[in-house]
Amino acid sequence: MSFAQPLPSPGLASGRRRPKNLPSLPLSAFSPPSTGTSDMFPLPPTPSALFPGEVIDAHLRSDALERAGLDLAGTEVAGAVLLLNDPSMPEGLLQSSLTQNVRILSVATPFELSAIPSDYPDHSESSGIPQSFYTSYAASHEAPEARSQAIETLRWAFSNSRLVDIDVQSDIMSNVAKYEAFEDLLMKATAELPGDRKVSIVLSNILPPPHDLSLPIVKLLADPSYRNYQAHTASLSLFPNLYVKFTPPMWNQTIPGPADPTSEMDQHREWKRKIKMFIGPVLEAYGYERIIFGTSPSFAAPSLLNPADWYALVRESFAELAVDQDAIDAIFSLNAKRIYGGP
Repeated sequence: MSFAQPLPSPGLASGRRRPKNLPSLPLSAFSPPSTGTSDMFPLPPTPSALFPGEVIDAHLRSDALERAGLDLAGTEVAGAVLLLNDPSMPEGLLQSSLTQNVRILSVATPFELSAIPSDYPDHSESSGIPQSFYTSYAASHEAPEARSQAIETLRWAFSNSRLVDIDVQSDIMSNVAKYEAFEDLLMKATAELPGDRKVSIVLSNILPPPHDLSLPIVKLLADPSYRNYQAHTASLSLFPNLYVKFTPPMWNQTIPGPADPTSEMDQHREWKRKIKMFIGPVLEAYGYERIIFGTSPSFAAPSLLNPADWYALVRESFAELAVDQDAIDAIFSLNAKRIYGGP
């Protein structure tokens, strides 16, 4: 009687293979790094010790000028970009700011997107301070006819100023249709500019964007609004010379004061968690060279009672994301000096 030979196991050739000898690790793999190695890979700076050398408030509304020059948690405000409430500058406005040791880097004069101004004041001639333009973009500009006029007016502004601030009062960052309308506006307004004409575009009220604070962070990560925010941030960053201002958001809550370590639901800590969620995509898309700090919210919201609370939130949020000193200095002063014309 004959017996069938057993088939070899799958993956085995004729005969059995011996198990491989696992490589042995050197003892150095289990030893702490030497002093020289730790010097090559230093730990990030402690957030509580990371401060900008100085602060330029690049978004200071003229109705909040009396607070300019206040200490922001121990850091002096060395200068500001002044946003006027109306095109005419009140007599003595700049002189009053100088008495508070705040240097005005630039004066942003407002205009409406609904029509090209027939007569526009030039404050730089009388004050010697660089002038830029400032406007607001709202949901009313999304209709086709209104957008056509807004494109023409914005093209006029780009042709007559080296820098234009746009206060975005429409939720373009989470809404696809609103974003597409705004992107179309920017593309058409910049399309016919001469090749040698470089205009800086500075957007405010999109970092952080309008947001529902009741939405937990766990749900925010998977929420379509946050995914749209990531995509729209990356898309906007492709516009050359486009910057974003880090200004107080329209979150329908008062900006919280200093952190309270004894509280389980400390609002300062909760705001930082949300803020860092919105910083991440912007840092990845723009880098720290195109982010500018400011203390005034959109003109659609009341001015802040205590700008130091906002400064503390922003500084701590960036520091806890392990950015270095160069990034902190750029965001809080150097970027503003570079694009608004300061030395």
